[in-house]
Amino acid sequence: MLQDVTLAYETWGELNETADNAVLIVHALTGDSHAAGGASAAHRRGGWWEPMIGPGGAIDTDKQFVVCSNVLGGCSGSTGPASLDPATEEHYGMRFPLVTIRDMVRAQKRLLDDLGVRRLALVIGGSIGGQQALEWAVEFPDFVEKAVPIAATGALGPQGLGMSEIGRRAIMADPDWQHGDYYGTGRSPENGLAIARMAGMMTYQSAAGQWERFGRRRASRPALFEEHGGRFEIESYLQYQGKDLVGRFDANSYLYLLRAMDLYDVAAGYESDEEAYSKMTAEVLFVGVTSDWLFPAAEVRQSAERARSTGAKASYAEIDTLSGHDAFLKDWAELREAIGPFLQGENKS
Repeated sequence: MLQDVTLAYETWGELNETADNAVLIVHALTGDSHAAGGASAAHRRGGWWEPMIGPGGAIDTDKQFVVCSNVLGGCSGSTGPASLDPATEEHYGMRFPLVTIRDMVRAQKRLLDDLGVRRLALVIGGSIGGQQALEWAVEFPDFVEKAVPIAATGALGPQGLGMSEIGRRAIMADPDWQHGDYYGTGRSPENGLAIARMAGMMTYQSAAGQWERFGRRRASRPALFEEHGGRFEIESYLQYQGKDLVGRFDANSYLYLLRAMDLYDVAAGYESDEEAYSKMTAEVLFVGVTSDWLFPAAEVRQSAERARSTGAKASYAEIDTLSGHDAFLKDWAELREAIGPFLQGENKS
């Protein structure tokens, strides 16, 4: 058990007098607290949800107090495996306790309490962030007015679990992983993490989208690794994605957050997922992506239907795109169209 926890966070807008205009943004697997804001040395691409957050935006900072924190177990300022254990003054590494989605949500609740928030007007996020948004509605039903889990369900399916295992094996089989005790050694599992990221990126896109974006075109960028018979554009893209993550993310955090996503089950502690959904009093909009195979749209819709069958105020919207799972990080117009009516108080199917 952790005795002391730090959560890195950013805020935009102002908390109102009744402290009930807060919006919590929950990030995806390798995200951080910088959901909005310009580029900087630490955030060269700027806020990862910048087109959604700001004055007059879908998440309106003129009216709402917006909070985004780096999750427990992360590596962008929050307590995680790379942090020092105060009892030993050594990096936790794999001695860090297993973190669950529920743990992340409970830590966020403590943060919001400290910020003086009395009620969340909205909690919203995609993928592992969508799991957190759903867990918020179940774990703290009296605290949440609206929740929007995007590209997420109450439990990841076997295909996603299998891809996660490929990523784990890539990291843990790298001799530089050193059973997680690589801090300060001058060696880290860069190759393993890069391969894990490459495998992950393949789950975030659709086959049709890849044909449209890459086809069978030959690579145009310089090679990062020794070639064997040349390279296709998709290979080059994956190599550069792997290299980029290695430069900004901790391999052990990747293992812990990936496992949290795998282990999440909305029914944990209940007789069934229907019992869990029946706790929700918030309005909940499940958002599916037509080309998503990590969390298929049919499974997201099924989650909404199961929740609604218990009497929960659950509805469903869909983003029609070839972008795959990652649509909530790039298809801004389609995302606004899917969630806009719900945020404005209009009912969806």
